[in-house]
Amino acid sequence: MDKVVTADDAVAAIGTGASLAVGGFGICGIPSALIAALQRTSATGLSVVSNNCGVDGWGLGLLLAEHRIARMTSSYVGENKEFARQYLEGELEVELCPQGSLAERLRAGGCGIPAFYTPAGVGSAMAEGGLPWRYAPDGSIAVASPPKETRAFGGREYVLEHAITTDFALVAAARGDRHGNLVLAKSAQNFNPLCAMAGRVTIAEVEELVEPGELDPAAVHVPGVFVQHVVHAPSPEKRIERVTVTAGAGAS
Repeated sequence: MDKVVTADDAVAAIGTGASLAVGGFGICGIPSALIAALQRTSATGLSVVSNNCGVDGWGLGLLLAEHRIARMTSSYVGENKEFARQYLEGELEVELCPQGSLAERLRAGGCGIPAFYTPAGVGSAMAEGGLPWRYAPDGSIAVASPPKETRAFGGREYVLEHAITTDFALVAAARGDRHGNLVLAKSAQNFNPLCAMAGRVTIAEVEELVEPGELDPAAVHVPGVFVQHVVHAPSPEKRIERVTVTAGAGAS
């Protein structure tokens, strides 16, 4: 039941071509210690599902800069200029998905639900197909999204979205015990639980490691049944995606 391992041991089984679900939003609540450990391996050709791809020089942006990621499934490009460049120049395949649909696809995968219908995207290229997943070097579309099945319920049209499961999931938590029960802080609660559910092997890095029984069961966001490995990563570096300042009173 003791699932605690080192970061390097935890990611050792992630090989070339593996699929990953990675928690976090922007660079909030990201598993930075696990990403750093994965960067130390030789794994490449990764297919990654995450809300976005970090930023230039941090988070998943570290793997992207080394061309270790072959495909991204995300809801937006965000602040990552290298992400945009690789996509537009045909170096990276990108499936963009509405944020709510992406979250539900991960949740559905973790619950064993193969697909679901949603109104999001009906009447757009998201449903009708033709979105560029990969560009050719000359700027033409090399791989386009396929059309999705639609169906009417109660006189309203819905589009079929398929669930997502991945080989591995990398998530971050504020607190966790040796059995893999996790407590998440604030905004880190958004995609981390969903990614933890969707991964066949889930690795969680925790800032504070406690003994079994110390966590209030009512406060647990991710039960240990979803987590295979726990990595203690105290005092992680936390960055701000976009720094903004407000002029103080009397400033010109």
